[in-house]
Amino acid sequence: MTILEAYNMPFTAALILMVILAIVQLVGVADMFGDADVGFDSDIDGDGTISSGPIDGLFSLIGLGRVPLTVWLALYLGLFAGIGAGMQELAISLTGGPLNVWLAGVLAGAATLPITGMVAHPLGRLLPQDETSAVSTDTLLGRRAVITDGVARAGSPARARVNDIYGHPHHVMVQPHEDASELHSGDEILLVRRDGEQFYATALADRQLSPN
Repeated sequence: MTILEAYNMPFTAALILMVILAIVQLVGVADMFGDADVGFDSDIDGDGTISSGPIDGLFSLIGLGRVPLTVWLALYLGLFAGIGAGMQELAISLTGGPLNVWLAGVLAGAATLPITGMVAHPLGRLLPQDETSAVSTDTLLGRRAVITDGVARAGSPARARVNDIYGHPHHVMVQPHEDASELHSGDEILLVRRDGEQFYATALADRQLSPN
């Protein structure tokens, strides 16, 4: 059996895409596409979960947010190709013929998701977690963040987590851009300006304050 057989078409395509991703990373072209991850990465916390919503457990299971998105894609494509080709080989040995190419693709795609998560979790611990020296702090401006500890008030900053264009988490100190505002733990915010290491942010949703 060979990966180039017609019944392995999805897995051959996955390998080709994985090679293209590797080449893009090697030549540095990926930097041109960093902003394409903004909407996606900004919703993923540094511990691999979604900041809010019912699908946080799913994203944690499959490893999204544990490693940079391009690394996750390369892992998924490589594992998908290997699992799919192996599935076809097993089908041939048991039944004398391969599975339908689309059925094999769906089965392999579903099986690959949790396996990718199993690989991404330990890999994420091996990769550098503090990427502050690798990117300019100014690139964090205009990105979404989440208040993780405390309440941010004028003159009293709170800790927030923000992902850079590569999906790596950073922890920064944040004060509200408007002096009368407060930013509470769990609030999603937008970093709008910086003064040294101090960031200023606005809330992305209005908060209904309780009377004192």
